[in-house]
Amino acid sequence: MPEPSTHTTIIGADTRIKGEMSFDHTARILGTFEGSITAKGELQVAEGATCRATVDAGKIMVDGAVDGNINARERVELTAKARIKGDLVAPRLVVAEGASFEGHVKVGQDAGRAPKPGEATAPGTIESKGPGPVVVKTDIREGTGRR
Repeated sequence: MPEPSTHTTIIGADTRIKGEMSFDHTARILGTFEGSITAKGELQVAEGATCRATVDAGKIMVDGAVDGNINARERVELTAKARIKGDLVAPRLVVAEGASFEGHVKVGQDAGRAPKPGEATAPGTIESKGPGPVVVKTDIREGTGRR
């Protein structure tokens, strides 16, 4: 039997997992995961799912809740139902109206790079400093960010 061209690991809605997870392709969480996730591929947190974890993945799509820091090497997408508590670092960020986010955000090509002493904040870097919701309008291509 030939190998399928795409591999997706699914954590079912009635499943609760605690520990460390790593994968190369795609994983979709429908239930609850607690711990740490390291992935070469894409992590999908479905509507109704809860992820209490530190996440490091290529791409991350959130339609449920994530409580923990997120680091993406390619892109993060937050749908209208996404609920995030934690810091987020990604080269590209897509946020739908209605998404909830509480934490610090670093977005742009150099987002994962630590700033040098005295270096100004890079265009597209956004930091939330209050307890309330933050509405961000940013255009990374133009290097502008408005709050």
